[in-house]
This record gives sequence, C-alpha cells and structure tokens, in this order.
Amino acid sequence: MPLPALLRTALVLVVTATVVDASVTHRVFGRLPDGRAIDAYTITNEHGATATVITYGAILADLRMPDRGGHLGSVVHVTAFSPENLANHFPKAGPVIGRVANRIAYARFTLDGHEYRLAANLPPHHLHGGVIGFDKVLWHFEAPDSATGATSPSTNSVTLGYLSRDGEEGYPGNLDVRVTYTLTDTNVLRIGYTATTDKPTIVNLTNHSYFNLAGGGDVRDEVLEINADRYTATDALAIPTGDLAAVAGTPLDFRRPTAVGARSAALANHWFRYDHSFVLNRSSPDGLSFAARLSDPTSGRVLDVWTTQPGLQLYTSKLNGDLSPDGVGFVCLETQHFPDAIHHPNFPSIVLRPGETYRETTEYRFSAR
Repeated sequence: MPLPALLRTALVLVVTATVVDASVTHRVFGRLPDGRAIDAYTITNEHGATATVITYGAILADLRMPDRGGHLGSVVHVTAFSPENLANHFPKAGPVIGRVANRIAYARFTLDGHEYRLAANLPPHHLHGGVIGFDKVLWHFEAPDSATGATSPSTNSVTLGYLSRDGEEGYPGNLDVRVTYTLTDTNVLRIGYTATTDKPTIVNLTNHSYFNLAGGGDVRDEVLEINADRYTATDALAIPTGDLAAVAGTPLDFRRPTAVGARSAALANHWFRYDHSFVLNRSSPDGLSFAARLSDPTSGRVLDVWTTQPGLQLYTSKLNGDLSPDGVGFVCLETQHFPDAIHHPNFPSIVLRPGETYRETTEYRFSAR
C-alpha cells in the first residue's frame, strides 16, 4: 500500500521559540505540506534537565538527563525529521503507539459478535496500530496538564490530544485520547494516558522511545534488570501462543542485573536482538509497580521504570550506522498490555467500553551514581 504523499514531502524548519509557562517553551518544529505546523514543546526542570515533545506522533523527540558529573546528555534517540524518515514506517523512535501497540494476529478480531478487519501492515498480521497509526498523525496541544485540570506553571507538563475516528485503520468507535508528559524536579519523566470511546473497542497504548544512557555508542554493556518471572511465549512470527513461560534458564532471564548483550547470541533469531514481552511481577494491582532498571557503568546514569501496565516489551535495536554489524545502539522498554491480548482470554483485557476510561501511567525515573 503506497504511503500518502503527505508523508513523502519535506518539512520547513522554523526555530522561533515562545514561552508557554515558566517551565515550557514552544517552537515550530516543521510544517506538513498542507501548511499545518508540527509544534515542539520543551519542558525544563529546576536542574536543567529537559524533555522535548512534538505534536507529530506525540513523539518524545529528546530527553536530556545528567550523568554522575552533572553533565546533561540526551538519553533517547533524538528526532530530527527528514523526508526519508517521515515516509518510513520504521523505526518508531519516541512516539505514542496506538490504537493497539504490538501485534494482532491475522489483522482481525471479534468483539461482541462483530468481526473487525485491520490493516495487515506486517503481513499477515497487524502491528502498532496499522499503516497510519498514532505515530503518524498530528496531535493537538491542549494545555499543561489539562487532563487533570491543573493550571499551575510548576506542573512541568504538556498534554496532547487526538481523536481517532470510528473505522480508522479498521478499529471501531471514536476514541478520544490524551497523553500527558510531565518532567518533575526529581528527574522523573511521567507519561500518563487516558482514553474514552463511544463504541466497544480495544486499546493498548505505549511510548516507543529508544534509550541509550551513555548518549551514544553500543549499549550491550549497559546493565538491565526486569522484574518478571515469565514472558509471553510466541510462535516463529512473534505471535503469542497464549502460554506464559518461565524466563528461568533462558536468555530472557533478567531477574538479576545482566549486561544487555550478555546472552543475546543465544536468542532464537538471526538478528541477535530482543523483541519479547515480559509478564511483570506487580506489587500493586492498580498503582505503580517496579518494572525494570537500566544502568550505564560509564556515565553512571540509571533509569528505573515504574508502571501501572501489566507487561513490558524489551526491544533492542541498532539504529547507529557506526556500530559494528552485531552492535546494539538502543534499548526500548515499552510498558504495555500483552501482544494479541484480544485473542487470549487469560491475558489482561484491552477492551474499552462506553462510559469507561482507559487510564495508564509510566514513570521513567532517572538518577546517577
């Protein structure tokens, strides 16, 4: 399926900045061919750490955190659009993924007796919301923390909204989505999601940021811990079988801190990369629970992930042209529900009905030692 011409045309970059409130500045990141602006909002906390969010794809375009010496550096893949990466379906660096993140088997599902057919953009399956998912649409800026009604300049927040129309990419219902990015003065990046619908539908939102705590180079020596005893077993095409298998004795056992690349050669794929969904050990049925920790011995940066979500997708990717052929440039820690959950009644449900509110929160807590 050809991509719309909208996604194949260059952007005009503009750098004029304005102040939204005491902690948020705005500039025009670029313009779509129809003239609509892609806006960038940069949140700065009292220590100088920054998070930049753009309205295209609700992308976390940059995140700068201090190392052990207090020096700021970017810890995510920095977004700088060109005609080429606008048109590409991959890599999805930093956006909100939806309406349903991850895979849906055979690009169809049945809900309340009705079968819905989705875009088979990973033939024959559906991946990350389809051809034009939430990562390739223009969100609108609402106000700092407007989802909660807060108006204080000290909230350090930006809220973006998007209305996914009934039938978009094959999904039922008009889905009204909000995502709020908050950068606290304790160097916590909090991402809060809410959504409501006017018809029964399915929802599974995540952020697809690529982390490199050193700010560049290979991450195979960065140390990872995942709070999970089990993972979702899959077939050869990464579609869950429904079984929740033990990580013990496999390359997926990160219950103790382990270098990212320590066991990657034992993975059953020719990329020697991780692309696996973990079943998190939850300490709180409704609140935030510890999910994972990533640390970089060189810079001293540490990232702790806390979430209300039941699962975490670990994905490792190159994305760096200067790495060795087997190098790994980034680690994705995508908090979400399990892949293909609509087809597995034993998985936590992703069904959303009228009158209900989808609500999930993930915190990326940074420190240095």
